[in-house]
Amino acid sequence: MSQAYVDANVFVYAFLKTKRQLQPNEVEIKQAAKNIVARINGGEKVITSVVHFSEVCNVLEDHLSFDEAILLEKGLLSRENVSICEVAQADYIKAVSTAEDRNVGINDALAYVIMKEQIIKTIYSFDKDFDVFTDIQRVTT
Repeated sequence: MSQAYVDANVFVYAFLKTKRQLQPNEVEIKQAAKNIVARINGGEKVITSVVHFSEVCNVLEDHLSFDEAILLEKGLLSRENVSICEVAQADYIKAVSTAEDRNVGINDALAYVIMKEQIIKTIYSFDKDFDVFTDIQRVTT
């Protein structure tokens, strides 16, 4: 598989600690997210954006201790195989149009715009909204 885009929810599902017992489908998603992260930790090259990285940071900082969150954030930032691309206003302008056309959230549309610009056909995500884009493949394993 060529380089994949990683949606924020993959890291959130993999790293987040829950206080309640997970439902069976949530256990499956968490394990799948951990498997994706294990491949990334093993060197698989992936890309995400500063926006999606920021989403991960916001959730981790809300649900983990400061030290745990910082450790995970530094780990993601220091990986040579994880590219975190910049986002410009022009990217969001394209994303707004895509969001309107496809009835998806702005940051999902942004991921799609970046994927098109980077010629990436695969996204690791548990968000079914990406299924409206027939020219990319959402992978959950």
